[in-house]
Amino acid sequence: MNEEKGGQDGGHLFYQTRNPRPFLDRGEGIYLFDESGKRYIDACSGAMVSNIGHSNPRVLAKMKAQMDRATFGYRLHFRTHPSEDLAAKTVSLCPPGLDRVFFVSGGSEAVESAVKLARQYAITQGDAQRYKVISRFPSFHGCTFGALDLTGYDPLREPFAPMMEGMPKIDAPMTYLDRDDLSEEERGLKYAELLRTRIEAEGRETVLAFMMEPIGGASTGALVAPDSYYGRVREICDEYGVLLIFDEVMSGAGRTGRFLASEHFGVVPDITVLSKGFGAGYAPLGAVVAPARLVEPVLDAGGFLHGFTYAGNPMACAAGLAVLEEIEEQDLIGNAARMGDLLKAELTGLMERYSFIGDVRGKGLLLAFELVADRTTMTPLPRDLNAYNRLVEIAYDLGLILYSRRTRGGLEGDHFLVCPPLIVTGEQIGEIMALLDQAFTRFEAELSVEMRETA
Repeated sequence: MNEEKGGQDGGHLFYQTRNPRPFLDRGEGIYLFDESGKRYIDACSGAMVSNIGHSNPRVLAKMKAQMDRATFGYRLHFRTHPSEDLAAKTVSLCPPGLDRVFFVSGGSEAVESAVKLARQYAITQGDAQRYKVISRFPSFHGCTFGALDLTGYDPLREPFAPMMEGMPKIDAPMTYLDRDDLSEEERGLKYAELLRTRIEAEGRETVLAFMMEPIGGASTGALVAPDSYYGRVREICDEYGVLLIFDEVMSGAGRTGRFLASEHFGVVPDITVLSKGFGAGYAPLGAVVAPARLVEPVLDAGGFLHGFTYAGNPMACAAGLAVLEEIEEQDLIGNAARMGDLLKAELTGLMERYSFIGDVRGKGLLLAFELVADRTTMTPLPRDLNAYNRLVEIAYDLGLILYSRRTRGGLEGDHFLVCPPLIVTGEQIGEIMALLDQAFTRFEAELSVEMRETA
């Protein structure tokens, strides 16, 4: 065997790419350290996961206490206090009406669970013809087949497209790219009305649900629609009997300055899905939160035909409960709002110095900036520059960890998520900005050379 073409450094574990990374030694708060002792600022909370920072001693102590009692209890054999208590805590933090919880181990599982719950509810209501779930393009809802079919990100989806149903899409409200005479309110309504058009085109009797990220994640980089969008989408779903599902895998658990991002817009979905910051990296954990009016008919009809081995695992739920308690007791949602305002202002300020920053967006500590070749037209940088990779590598070398994706459906465009843990301080935001400024300076120098060579 050619070990050099096996895993990284000739090991047996294979990764998504051949891009080598150092071994992680430890984490402390917003910082991570590799085995050489180099310190990194986790400015994206991993993949927007580590909401309360790394190695929180109070959370670890509560996990250890549960570990000493039982590490696993299968949900068909036992109820557990951690799962029951976490469900109660979750409901207490959600808007009224979202009062039933189903636990899973991650975001893709949560998305698929929500869709299956919606489908089984429709069958109980005599609507078995409803099966289509409309989502947006671009969007990201996960990598398992069901979640991937709802995802609008071509590089991830297209290789597997022949193996999926092909769920319908509408354009995401990327109004910052629009060059028209409409107000933001009018643009929001225009994009919302695309849902009505698509429901009619698909056949209103066949559409089960509309799934969207209330604030965009990986595929759209913290995209926030105009306020008018959210209420109109809710109205359209109600008009057609379509369930509204909010994917809050990335935006939930306090990251945007509210427990759920939907709270910013005064809209309550029929189903919400949570993960990432919900377990904050301390254990694989996610949840579907739905009203009793959807859940009870499914249980009455014979039960929820779904489940995962680790759903409601007491270890994971003990971790999740400790995380939510930490978020409440340390006012981390308030801190996300305050520090988010500071960080967004700092990022926006960099636009005066670097002309290739085309947009800064988001809420709370779910923030992103997008790079462009021309800020007036929002023309993306040349695709072959791979700016979304290059800037991440420059920053990583400086000890700053960012998260990037392609903005325009995954094929071109470059956005970067800056989403530090909710414990971040003003002084630490200063550290982040100092390193980001250095990264921009290096990137600008490289970009000037590249543009001259291709001119």
